[in-house]
Amino acid sequence: MKRKLPVLLLAVAMSGTLMLTGCSGESKEDNQTSSPTTETGTDDNSAGRTQDADQKAADEVAALIDAIYVQERTDETDAQCKAAKEVWDALTDAQKELVEGENADPDYFGRDTGDASKDDPLNQDEIGENEILVVSFGTSFNDSRVADIKGIEDALKAAYPDWSVRRAFTAQIIINHIQARDGACIDNMDQALERAVKNGVKNLVVQPTHLMHGAEYDELMEAVDAYKDKFESVKVAEPLLGEVGADATEINADKEAVAKAISEEALKAAGYDSLDAAKEEGVAFVYMGHGTSHTAKVSYSQMQTQMKELGYDNVFIGTVEGEPEETSCEAVIEAVEKAGYQKVILRPLMVVAGDHANNDMAGDEEDSWKSLFTASGKFDSVDTQITGLGSCDLIQKIYVAHTKDAMNQ
Repeated sequence: MKRKLPVLLLAVAMSGTLMLTGCSGESKEDNQTSSPTTETGTDDNSAGRTQDADQKAADEVAALIDAIYVQERTDETDAQCKAAKEVWDALTDAQKELVEGENADPDYFGRDTGDASKDDPLNQDEIGENEILVVSFGTSFNDSRVADIKGIEDALKAAYPDWSVRRAFTAQIIINHIQARDGACIDNMDQALERAVKNGVKNLVVQPTHLMHGAEYDELMEAVDAYKDKFESVKVAEPLLGEVGADATEINADKEAVAKAISEEALKAAGYDSLDAAKEEGVAFVYMGHGTSHTAKVSYSQMQTQMKELGYDNVFIGTVEGEPEETSCEAVIEAVEKAGYQKVILRPLMVVAGDHANNDMAGDEEDSWKSLFTASGKFDSVDTQITGLGSCDLIQKIYVAHTKDAMNQ
C-alpha cells in the first residue's frame, strides 16, 4: 500500500530539514552548543551530521512523491503536488541524487522528457452541446504526450470542427506526476465528465486511445455508465484494434490497418523500401506491446496472426508483461533466432512512446529488451525506434474513422 502522509506534517518536517541544509548541514542548535575545533573526530562528526541532514531532506521529498504516486485523487492532491515540487526545488543537486522511496527516484522531477508547454491539457470550459472526449491512459513523457496523444486529439479537431475536443487520462498517477512536475492539470474521467455536465453538453462521444478492450477500457466504461443519464446521447467509439474476437485466429480490418501502418513507419525509419528488402539483409522487426492478464490479451496473438496473413514473416509481437506467454521477451528472442534473423529492430506497439518504450524496451538497464536481446549473443545488432503509434498519420486516421462510426450509430 502506498504511503499517504499529511501535507502539513511533511511541510513542518521539511521546514526543519531546510533549516539544516541551509547552514551547510548544521542546525541552529548545533551552532550554539558546539565550539570550533580542529580535532579530526569532531570534523568527522560534522561530516556525518551533514550526510544525515542531506539524507533526511531527500527522504522528505521521497515521502511526498510516494504520497502522490497513487491511483486516486483526494482533497489533498493539489496541495501534495505543490509541496512535492517545492521541496524538490529546495534540494541541492547532491541531495536530489539521494531521493529514493517506494516509487520515488531522482528522475521523477529530474528527468528531461521535453517541453510541457507545447502540450494542451484540453480542460477548457465553454464546450458547447457537442463534445468528443478523448480518453487516454496517459504519459508523463512530455514529448510523447505532444506527438502521440495530442497528435490524435488534433486530428480529431481537424476532422470534426463542429465538436469540442476535450481530454481525460485514466491514470491518476500520471496526472499527479505531470501536475507536480510541470504545473499542468489534466482531468481524470470523473473530472472530465463532470466538466461536460456543468457545461451543458448534450451529445457526448468518447474516443478511447487505448489499444484494445482491456482493463483500462473496462474502467472507462464504468465511469461513462455512471454519467450516461446526464446527456441526451452518449456513444463510445472503438479502441485502436477494434473488437477482440474469440481466439488467436480471429482478425479484423482494424488490426490489418494497424499492422500495415506500423510496418510502413518502421521500414521508413530503418531505411528500407519493403519488409522483403529488410528480410534479405536478415532484419527482423519486434513490436513490443504492454501485455495484460485481461482476456483481451488474445489481441496480441491476433496481431501476430495478422502479420503472418500479410506475409510479414520477419515481424514479431512481444509484450513487457509476457502475457500471452508466447510474447515474453525470452520467447520472442527464441522465435527470432529460430527464424534465422541476425539483426533486430525493436519498436513499441503502444500508442505513446513513454516509460515502457524508453526504459523497458530501449533502456540501458540489464533487464531492458535491448539489453536482453544483446546479452543473448544471438544477434549481430539490436537497434530501437522510440516512436509511439499516436504520432503516425495512418493511425490517427483510424481513430478519426472510429469516431465517425460512433457518431453514426
